[in-house]
Amino acid sequence: MKLDFNKRDPVYIQVIQYFKEQIAVGKFKPGQEIPSRRELASKLKINPNTAQRAYKEMEEQGLIFTEGNSPSQITKNEEVLETVREELILKAVETFIDSVQSINVPLEEALELIKENYDQGRRR
Repeated sequence: MKLDFNKRDPVYIQVIQYFKEQIAVGKFKPGQEIPSRRELASKLKINPNTAQRAYKEMEEQGLIFTEGNSPSQITKNEEVLETVREELILKAVETFIDSVQSINVPLEEALELIKENYDQGRRR
Protein backbone atom coordinates (compact mmCIF):
# COMPACT_ATOMS: atom_id res chain seq x y z
CA MET A 1 0.00 0.00 0.00
CA LYS A 2 1.64 3.20 -1.22
CA LEU A 3 0.14 6.64 -0.99
CA ASP A 4 1.88 9.93 -1.79
CA PHE A 5 0.31 12.64 0.32
CA ASN A 6 -0.04 16.20 -0.91
CA LYS A 7 0.14 19.19 1.40
CA ARG A 8 -3.14 20.85 0.38
CA ASP A 9 -5.76 18.23 1.33
CA PRO A 10 -6.34 16.71 4.78
CA VAL A 11 -4.67 13.31 5.07
CA TYR A 12 -7.89 11.50 5.98
CA ILE A 13 -9.53 12.83 2.80
CA GLN A 14 -6.58 11.57 0.76
CA VAL A 15 -6.92 8.14 2.39
CA ILE A 16 -10.61 8.04 1.48
CA GLN A 17 -9.79 9.11 -2.09
CA TYR A 18 -7.19 6.34 -2.31
CA PHE A 19 -9.74 3.74 -1.21
CA LYS A 20 -12.27 5.04 -3.74
CA GLU A 21 -9.72 4.83 -6.54
CA GLN A 22 -8.72 1.29 -5.54
CA ILE A 23 -12.38 0.26 -5.46
CA ALA A 24 -13.07 1.86 -8.85
CA VAL A 25 -10.16 0.09 -10.58
CA GLY A 26 -11.00 -3.23 -8.95
CA LYS A 27 -7.96 -3.58 -6.70
CA PHE A 28 -10.25 -3.60 -3.68
CA LYS A 29 -13.05 -6.09 -4.30
CA PRO A 30 -16.52 -6.08 -2.72
CA GLY A 31 -16.35 -7.88 0.61
CA GLN A 32 -12.54 -7.77 0.73
CA GLU A 33 -11.06 -7.34 4.18
CA ILE A 34 -9.00 -4.19 4.63
CA PRO A 35 -6.21 -3.47 7.11
CA SER A 36 -7.16 -2.54 10.64
CA ARG A 37 -6.99 1.12 11.53
CA ARG A 38 -3.70 0.58 13.35
CA GLU A 39 -2.25 -1.43 10.48
CA LEU A 40 -3.24 1.28 8.02
CA ALA A 41 -1.70 3.98 10.21
CA SER A 42 1.51 1.97 10.45
CA LYS A 43 1.69 1.18 6.72
CA LEU A 44 1.03 4.77 5.68
CA LYS A 45 2.99 6.31 8.56
CA ILE A 46 0.05 8.43 9.65
CA ASN A 47 -1.49 9.16 13.03
CA PRO A 48 -3.87 6.37 14.18
CA ASN A 49 -6.52 9.03 14.84
CA THR A 50 -6.29 10.04 11.17
CA ALA A 51 -6.82 6.44 10.08
CA GLN A 52 -9.76 6.20 12.49
CA ARG A 53 -11.29 9.36 11.04
CA ALA A 54 -10.91 8.06 7.46
CA TYR A 55 -12.54 4.73 8.37
CA LYS A 56 -15.36 6.46 10.23
CA GLU A 57 -16.06 8.66 7.20
CA MET A 58 -15.89 5.69 4.82
CA GLU A 59 -18.35 3.78 7.03
CA GLU A 60 -20.71 6.77 7.00
CA GLN A 61 -20.45 6.90 3.19
CA GLY A 62 -21.13 3.17 2.99
CA LEU A 63 -17.77 2.37 1.38
CA ILE A 64 -16.77 -0.04 4.13
CA PHE A 65 -18.54 -1.91 6.88
CA THR A 66 -17.52 -3.59 10.11
CA GLU A 67 -19.49 -6.37 11.76
CA GLY A 68 -18.76 -6.89 15.42
CA ASN A 69 -15.10 -7.60 16.07
CA SER A 70 -14.48 -8.77 12.50
CA PRO A 71 -12.10 -6.86 10.22
CA SER A 72 -13.58 -4.02 8.17
CA GLN A 73 -14.54 -4.91 4.62
CA ILE A 74 -15.24 -3.13 1.35
CA THR A 75 -18.97 -2.72 0.76
CA LYS A 76 -20.87 -5.23 -1.36
CA ASN A 77 -23.57 -2.65 -2.14
CA GLU A 78 -23.58 -2.26 -5.93
CA GLU A 79 -25.22 1.17 -5.77
CA VAL A 80 -22.46 2.53 -3.55
CA LEU A 81 -19.79 0.99 -5.79
CA GLU A 82 -21.37 2.54 -8.90
CA THR A 83 -21.64 5.91 -7.14
CA VAL A 84 -17.92 5.79 -6.35
CA ARG A 85 -17.10 5.12 -9.99
CA GLU A 86 -19.40 7.91 -11.21
CA GLU A 87 -17.97 10.35 -8.66
CA LEU A 88 -14.41 9.69 -9.86
CA ILE A 89 -15.41 10.02 -13.52
CA LEU A 90 -17.24 13.28 -12.85
CA LYS A 91 -14.28 14.69 -10.93
CA ALA A 92 -11.92 13.83 -13.81
CA VAL A 93 -14.29 15.40 -16.35
CA GLU A 94 -14.64 18.57 -14.26
CA THR A 95 -10.86 18.87 -13.96
CA PHE A 96 -10.48 18.40 -17.71
CA ILE A 97 -13.19 20.97 -18.48
CA ASP A 98 -11.60 23.52 -16.14
CA SER A 99 -8.24 22.98 -17.84
CA VAL A 100 -9.45 23.33 -21.43
CA GLN A 101 -11.75 26.25 -20.65
CA SER A 102 -8.89 28.13 -18.99
CA ILE A 103 -7.00 28.10 -22.30
CA ASN A 104 -10.10 28.75 -24.43
CA VAL A 105 -10.21 25.43 -26.27
CA PRO A 106 -13.50 25.13 -28.18
CA LEU A 107 -15.65 22.15 -27.19
CA GLU A 108 -15.51 20.58 -30.65
CA GLU A 109 -11.71 20.71 -30.69
CA ALA A 110 -11.48 19.22 -27.20
CA LEU A 111 -13.85 16.39 -28.14
CA GLU A 112 -11.88 15.65 -31.31
CA LEU A 113 -8.62 15.50 -29.35
CA ILE A 114 -10.24 13.17 -26.83
CA LYS A 115 -11.44 10.86 -29.61
CA GLU A 116 -7.99 10.83 -31.25
CA ASN A 117 -6.06 10.21 -28.05
CA TYR A 118 -8.33 8.11 -25.84
CA ASP A 119 -7.26 4.68 -27.09
CA GLN A 120 -3.61 5.74 -27.35
CA GLY A 121 -3.64 6.67 -23.65
CA ARG A 122 -4.61 3.12 -22.73
CA ARG A 123 -1.61 1.71 -24.58
CA ARG A 124 0.98 3.77 -22.69
